[in-house]
Amino acid sequence: MNSAVDTRLLEAARGGDAEGVAAALREGAEIEARDERLRTPLLLASLGDHVEAARVLVAAGADPDAQDDRADSAWLVTGVTGSVAMMRALLPARPDTALRNRFGGVSVIPASERGHVAYVRAVLNETDIDVDHVNDLGWTALLEAVILGDGGRDHRQIVETLLAAGATPTIRDKDGLTALDHAERRGFEEIAALLRNAR
Repeated sequence: MNSAVDTRLLEAARGGDAEGVAAALREGAEIEARDERLRTPLLLASLGDHVEAARVLVAAGADPDAQDDRADSAWLVTGVTGSVAMMRALLPARPDTALRNRFGGVSVIPASERGHVAYVRAVLNETDIDVDHVNDLGWTALLEAVILGDGGRDHRQIVETLLAAGATPTIRDKDGLTALDHAERRGFEEIAALLRNAR
């Protein structure tokens, strides 16, 4: 059961009130307090893209890898929101880039699926994240960008970025299909051309 000051910290983080976060911490709030879904203040700040509140928490030693009841963490959520600012705010806390979400994926995979071009570039350039990590579905970031993407400009740029970062285009999914196979099946000719040239 959270104390009153812990509850104030959680609410301040959820609302992006950096001064309220700092005040609650000064009053002795538990920095890793959890809400009813096991979300920490830093995870709540990350979900709302409240960068200043997150910076206060990181400076105070908050854990970017603490996971909630859905296996989300402050770090993993940045791949879903695509927030480069939040990603960078969390880097001083030394997040585990190999931490897996509920699908067994690392943060670059949902970012690739959702078309977050700037995030994919930043996380590949500024961290040691594994560009070829395979999730529980048998998909890499490259496979997911093709299978779940729309074939448009953002997903083309993500495929280019992943390939430039060393993504292996010949990795096959659980059905034995490569990203090129999926691109051809879906009629994504420009992406297919990128993948053919990468082989």
